[in-house]
This record gives sequence, structure tokens and C-alpha cells, in this order.
Amino acid sequence: MIGQSFGSIYLSWEALCKFTPLYYFDTSGYAFTYPLAWLFGCKVISYTHYPTISLDMISRVRDRSSMYNNDAYISKSGWLSQCKLLYYRVFSWMYGFVGSFTQLAMVNSSWTQSHIEKLWRIPHCTKRVYPPCDTSGLQVLPLERASETPIFVSVAQFRPEKAHPLQLEALSLAIKKLGGDFPRPKLQFVGSCRNKADEERLQNLQDKAIELNIKQFVEFHKNVTYRDLMRLLGGAIAGMHSMVDEHFGISVVEYMAAGAIPIAHNSAGPKMDIVLEEDGQQTGYLCWNVEEYADAILKVIRMSEIERLKMAAAARRRAGRFSEQKFYEDFKAAIRSIIKPLS
Repeated sequence: MIGQSFGSIYLSWEALCKFTPLYYFDTSGYAFTYPLAWLFGCKVISYTHYPTISLDMISRVRDRSSMYNNDAYISKSGWLSQCKLLYYRVFSWMYGFVGSFTQLAMVNSSWTQSHIEKLWRIPHCTKRVYPPCDTSGLQVLPLERASETPIFVSVAQFRPEKAHPLQLEALSLAIKKLGGDFPRPKLQFVGSCRNKADEERLQNLQDKAIELNIKQFVEFHKNVTYRDLMRLLGGAIAGMHSMVDEHFGISVVEYMAAGAIPIAHNSAGPKMDIVLEEDGQQTGYLCWNVEEYADAILKVIRMSEIERLKMAAAARRRAGRFSEQKFYEDFKAAIRSIIKPLS
């Protein structure tokens, strides 16, 4: 992280030497360039999607918790964990120092805001502006579902942090608990593969479905077109999400806009911003572990059509809070205090 950060400083130096703007607007997370832009006389504005380092990352290393961003090889070693913890603490101090040069720090969620405010320590300059979610095409899909088979969809790249195996385990458990009076659900994975590692991850998921004896209840759709994505979302009664600390969660918003009840991880964006009540009506389910995900799957399958339509309609209304128009309004309101109108 430190190497990339210092590399961004050199890139910024080259750019600022060729042209020095009045406003320096960063949307890529290169916080280490902010002091340099400030020295060049720029007003620094940032839009942060995800902090380069978070307090959660530090706590996982301290607790020696193995995760996608804390390899088991390191978490099992006390000495390596202490070295990584020292590295993270030094980097977090540096990240906090450079971030404090921002005159306006826009963030994409409450979770990101809480971390940025603690790290950069400029809460008076920090504004939450939800990202634009173009769900206009999904909002017009019918809430009714034609298929008798209850379809659950999971939209995410086949990356380790998306925790797809948990969804397979939850489906397997739900099917075991499901009574004979209810139809068996089908889980459709929809995602893209960036490289060979993602391809191997997809193959491992297919193998796991066979291992859990649920192959006939699972489908995999790789690198689909947006038209096909809309079709799949429009046929699902619920959408699965299992990433821990997803900073926002646009896929969850897309589920809700399409009328698919979200079953999301009980952390970060889905918990703090998205899967909240709308006009007193529940909009989805938040889960921690396999058992809770399985229970949520069962609740969706067992609920009456009237109950499902009511929750789906509330979820769709909630998704409207993250529209492109809302982003434009909040963005303009945030920058109004720092950008002077042309005379």
C-alpha cells in the first residue's frame, strides 16, 4: 500500500507541473497526493468509495482473524501478525495525516463516513453522498413473478470477498429444513471473471454445489449482458449478498429496485444505509451466518404472495433513495460551499 501511495505522488507531481487547477478532485482514492495538491495552491476535494485502510482491517490483524485481506499464513503467526499490525498502524497514521488536507471529503456511505472521520479527523469537512444507482430500467419490472420455482439471485464478481460458498451452504441448509409442502428454491449466481483465479473460484463453487448435493438447485451465469441481468433480476423473488463490510452495496440496491427481496450481510452499507425500513415496512433481511441466511431463505419461500409483494414494493421505494437524480442533488449541495460561482 505504501509503495502504491508514493507512486501516486510522483504521478500527481507530473500532472500538477504541467497544469495546476484551482480545484483538485480525486475520486480514485489517492489520498497521498492531497498535501502536494495543497502545496500547489489547489482546493482539494475527494470522493472516497472505500478507505485505503480501515479500522476493521487493523482489528482483524490484531485479533489474528483469517480473511481475504489477512492471509491465514500471517494470522497463524504471532510474529508476522505483530509486524503487519505495526505496518498497518504506521500506514493508518500517514493516511490520516494526508487525508486531513482535504477541504471537502465526500463519502459514499455511512460506513465509509465513520472510518474517514476517525482517520482523517475532519468531520466538519466530511459529507455523505450516496453513489448514483441507475435503476430506472429495473424500477419498471413487474413485482409479480411468473415462475412457480422460487428463484434467488446472487449478483457479484467471483472474488473471494464476496463469500459465495456461504450462500451455497445456506441454500443446502434451507432445503433440508424446508417442508414437503413448499417448492424447492433455485439459486442463480450471476457474475464475471477477471482472471484465472476467478475462473478457478467459479469451478470450486460448482464443485461445492455437487459436494453439498444441491447441483440441481444451482445455476451459474458468467459474463452476462445487461439485458440478461435484467431478465434474471426480474425473475427472482430475492437477492443474496454475503460480503462482510461492503462499503455500500449497489447490487443490493439493484435487487430492491427489481422487486427482489434482499438477503444481505448484517454489516456496513446494507446494514447502515440500504436495507432499512421504508414507511414502517420491512424491506429485506440482514444476516450474520449460514443459519441466519438459511432462515431468511425459508421466510421468503414461506411468506404469502401478498406479504412478498408488500415487502418488495417497500424495497423498491427504498431503492429510489439512491437514484442518479438524488446523487446530483446531494453532490451539488456538498460542493456549493467550496466552489465559487462564476461571476
